[in-house]
Amino acid sequence: MKWSEISIHTTQEAVEAVSNILHEAGASGVVIEDPEMLHREWDVSYGEIYQLSPNDYPEEGVIVKAYLPINGHIAETVEEIKQRVQSLEAYDIPIGRAEITLAEVHEEEWAIAWKKYYKPVRISERITITPTWEDYTPASEEELIIELDPGMAFGTGTHPTTVLCIRALEKYLQSGDEVIDVGCGSGILSIAAAKLGAKSVLAMDLDEVAVKSTFLNSELNQVEGKINIKQNNLLEGISTPVDLIVSNILAEIIVRFVDDAYSLLPLEGMFITSGIIGQKEQEVREALIQAGFDVIEVQELEDWVSIVAKKK
Repeated sequence: MKWSEISIHTTQEAVEAVSNILHEAGASGVVIEDPEMLHREWDVSYGEIYQLSPNDYPEEGVIVKAYLPINGHIAETVEEIKQRVQSLEAYDIPIGRAEITLAEVHEEEWAIAWKKYYKPVRISERITITPTWEDYTPASEEELIIELDPGMAFGTGTHPTTVLCIRALEKYLQSGDEVIDVGCGSGILSIAAAKLGAKSVLAMDLDEVAVKSTFLNSELNQVEGKINIKQNNLLEGISTPVDLIVSNILAEIIVRFVDDAYSLLPLEGMFITSGIIGQKEQEVREALIQAGFDVIEVQELEDWVSIVAKKK
């Protein structure tokens, strides 16, 4: 089978939104080429950082790549992607050059492209994310392994917002907690919660492809018995209380359902949010406080922020 490699030259701030657009267009995953990664002072407290090659990154901006099967509708799909990327400016998301280029690749080249960018990464004190094709041995009995296949999900689970959420889950989730993952995407946060001791997880996403990805990944990690997966718009129609809510989506969307999150949590219940670019932190913080939450922790990683709030 032949595939079309779609490359979008954009900004760091637009990476999450552009990735979501590609996912909704039918891409099974994205590759993010950010030249800042070449110059960052990496946190190596959790494990090895793999050597990066400057040849794999643009000189400026960020390139987000995805792969779509070539068919009779590919031209219309690409045009729709272009329009949706341009529309991000209406949400105050800078898109930079927003150049879109296409290249044709074969099945074998597509598989190799994924493996080039994806290695085991220790992202917290207890959790390591590893691709299914890597033979990885845990360093200790306490280490928890999450296996992902980029062909089944979008992203590799190592974006700063995902890392921030998992570290917060590791810190605040109590054994036996009941959890909701709003906008579950690949299901990685739901899987992490289950492995960290949650009694049950309700994983929800509006996109049916994300729902399928979460189901496949939960089976792959043998936690499907703990995770109930549902296609749903944010927290609409949900009335069963839970102990903890986690959501890694855009700040503009988080602020839409903070009141619903507050109503579903008990006193002292926790709300973990990320997907928040730095300049949007205050907007989300104010929405949480107005809903009745106490903001108890804010963490930053690169240009991204996570906020942990507790119901007063």
